[in-house]
Amino acid sequence: MKNVSLLGLLLLIFSCSPEEQEAVKTYSIDQFYQTTSITGGVFSDDESKLLVSGNETGIYNAYEINIADSSRKQITFSEEESIFAIDYVPGTNEILYSSDKGGNENSHIYHLAADGTVTDLTPGEEENAQFGGWSEDEKSLYYLSNKRDPRFFDLYKMSIESWDSELMYQNNEGLDVGAMTEDESMWSVSQPITTSNVKLFLYDRENDEMTEISQDPGSYGSSGFSSDNRFFYYITDVGKEFAYLVQYEIATGERTTLYEAEWDVMYSYLSDNETYRVVAVNEDGKNTLALIENASGDKVDLPSIPDGDITSVNMADSEKQIRLSVGTSKASNNLYVYNLESKELKKLTETSNPDINPDDLVAAEVVRFESFDGLEIPAIYYKPLNASADNPAPALVWVHGGPGGQSRVGYRPLLQYLVNHGYAILAVNNRGSSGYGKTFFQMDDQNHGDKDLKDCIWGKKWLQSQDYIDSEKIGIIGGSYGGYMTMAAMTFYPDEFNVGVNFFGVTNWLRTLKSIPPYWESFREALYAEMGDPYTADSVRLYNISPLFHAEKVKNPIMVLQGANDPRVLQIESDEIVEGVMKNDVPVEYIVFPDEGHGFIKKENEIKANSQILTFLNKYLKQEVAD
Repeated sequence: MKNVSLLGLLLLIFSCSPEEQEAVKTYSIDQFYQTTSITGGVFSDDESKLLVSGNETGIYNAYEINIADSSRKQITFSEEESIFAIDYVPGTNEILYSSDKGGNENSHIYHLAADGTVTDLTPGEEENAQFGGWSEDEKSLYYLSNKRDPRFFDLYKMSIESWDSELMYQNNEGLDVGAMTEDESMWSVSQPITTSNVKLFLYDRENDEMTEISQDPGSYGSSGFSSDNRFFYYITDVGKEFAYLVQYEIATGERTTLYEAEWDVMYSYLSDNETYRVVAVNEDGKNTLALIENASGDKVDLPSIPDGDITSVNMADSEKQIRLSVGTSKASNNLYVYNLESKELKKLTETSNPDINPDDLVAAEVVRFESFDGLEIPAIYYKPLNASADNPAPALVWVHGGPGGQSRVGYRPLLQYLVNHGYAILAVNNRGSSGYGKTFFQMDDQNHGDKDLKDCIWGKKWLQSQDYIDSEKIGIIGGSYGGYMTMAAMTFYPDEFNVGVNFFGVTNWLRTLKSIPPYWESFREALYAEMGDPYTADSVRLYNISPLFHAEKVKNPIMVLQGANDPRVLQIESDEIVEGVMKNDVPVEYIVFPDEGHGFIKKENEIKANSQILTFLNKYLKQEVAD
């Protein structure tokens, strides 16, 4: 992918007259949230409809979209908890969906019958259940559940006639179950050793035997079996910087590389009749998708959609139609259906608020800058349209979650809202971020709050080097791990950033690493290997990098936002850092949402949070005087 050059973008902007620049319209947070978010898109049995989830009512509910006329019908009517559609029950118009309670992440699987009756199929009070697909005869569903032991996910099979379940695989060793053969004779399991080293096995059910597929240490992930049980597919980065797709012949152990690129292969799967293979590549912060005809190995040309990036696809069972999810940094995803035989492309949704002119929004750009040690750091950049040397803009360094996450090109209402109101945003992919090779990914292991934080500070310096940025008005913002980085910056480098906005960020690593949800057990040791083990001598370093124990150093305004039901970063983390910073007579604004978890999902809460963020920034970063 060719990146738009920063020089080219600047030439476009500065070629506009002052009158044209002043014509940029600003929009309210309510207008931004009149945009609808739509997720999913699975075909009905007769392939006349798509089952999706959308949040137009304020929270997510399930909807059907009629492919012929694009009409949309709401089929669930929750007013409290978001509902995420899973699939149609085979041979019926009934559906399955998942939902938790207030963001507690204990998702259950629900059945919505034709008469409107809703049944919780996984009703354990502390149960976390994950849908795993349908049996080959379409008479049963598979799912993973931790109801037997809250630490481990066992594999179950449930009849769709009686809705009774049976245990297929009791997971006593904290492994992660992956793909399964159509005849249920074999499935893959994985064991995280570190966040970059995973062991992969094939489990032979009849003989109760495990065969290790992983060879040298590296990342391994399951990508399914062939229908004849001859091949197993997996994605690995062993011997290379970037992950690639491998075909493993089960009888002989022969391995063949099927697909590789100069970036990570994110996922791959076969269509129902194995005519096609879908491959997604994480190319410099956005998805690049390939549809490959298996018989010939040739790529199928997908339609070109103006100003759109195909972010995901779903193939119909007939292999005649394909659902495309298409979005940009300026627009939320829309759904299209493409007929592979007629080559007809049909747009089914219009998610953007028609009152918002997309020309008033900013396209994200990939940029790179040198950090303190010369390492090149990638970032996603948003420059306000009106920013100029005569009208310099305040700026924010945005830090993603993780550790090991990635800021990507895509639509985020908060980012566009802030940019539309005059803030430049540099979303830094500091060392330790995924998507840029395994060497880059491992660079922050047991070094968190040090070099990765300095990357963010050098991102600030890059912003200061732009003549259209107000170098004296730069803040930092982030959620989860990005919230930790925000508070670490405000604590350990108190003179660097004028303000900090922290979404549910870790402030006490000792507590967080000891109190992770029980169902993270399979990942616990891998997380400890990267972050440090709080029960060992690592606790000294974890104490030293935890902002809570050094809150007296914070001297610039902060804002903290927290969900009361967050199972990953407990509310006490935010309570205590707020209390500690307030002792410094530093301005602190704190918002707790009683019905949210690790991330805000209800429009009402998002509107409140984001509008107050702008008010906070205008007051303490722009230093505007309120009317």
